[in-house]
Amino acid sequence: MGIKQVGIVGAGQMGNGIAHVFAVAGYEVLMTDVSSEALSSAMALIDRNLDRQVSRKIISAEDRAAAFARIKTTKTLADLGQTDLVIEAATEREMVKQAIFQDLLPHLKPTTILTSNTSSISITRLASRTDRPEKFMGFHFMNPVPIMQLVELIRGIATDQETFTTCLEVVERLGKTAATAEDFPGFIVNRILMPMINEAIYTLYEGVGSVKSIDTSLKLGANHPMGPLELADFIGLDTCLAIMNVLHEGLADTKYRPCPLLTKYVEAGWLGRKSKRGFYDYRGEHPVPTR
Repeated sequence: MGIKQVGIVGAGQMGNGIAHVFAVAGYEVLMTDVSSEALSSAMALIDRNLDRQVSRKIISAEDRAAAFARIKTTKTLADLGQTDLVIEAATEREMVKQAIFQDLLPHLKPTTILTSNTSSISITRLASRTDRPEKFMGFHFMNPVPIMQLVELIRGIATDQETFTTCLEVVERLGKTAATAEDFPGFIVNRILMPMINEAIYTLYEGVGSVKSIDTSLKLGANHPMGPLELADFIGLDTCLAIMNVLHEGLADTKYRPCPLLTKYVEAGWLGRKSKRGFYDYRGEHPVPTR
């Protein structure tokens, strides 16, 4: 099952990075979003990130130009119907993802593989709402996509071997490493990472340490490149809360209960870097802890 054209739903933080790596690997990419502004911003960011790779001698100027030319954009979801592989990278809300797949289904080729970049939602459940559960997989990239080497491949209960093998070959062509995860809430990375972040927020909530002391402790005491609160801001506090809710509801264990302080920040609209405020305030020249 040869993959030549790739459709990407969503031009946000994950979608533009996925488009970037597929174009560099030689795939024709069609990226869609409901917002023209999001598509323009995504293309501008890809342009800058490709320039950065040229300056670091990761790719040549010729390869950079060819990669950028392979990316096309559209506001019409149906235009993705003729692609060989679709990667949904919309917001982490199951109803939104289901609606996207329902709107896309009438336009798809029979051979098109559907995948979701979801970080926690059941692949089996998403697949069951489509006409091709055997050709449906979880294709979970890490952020930032051009830099992070891991891709989680998650089979639903109906995913066939051909679909899995094809997606594995795609990951290898991208120059990344695949980890196969079973279809349980959070898969591997977020099943481990999010409770750690949530516990860091509880540590702040209970007054054990300040934002600065918690992040410094994990960076210098556990050799983490980013502190957990800094990382939460980078991921997006709304995304962190959504994943913790999926873990809590899906596994029915109180150890996955989201910290009330995380909920409060999200309710305030303090979502991290993307809203300029989270556990740090990013509106000035340097990030300043908010607690």
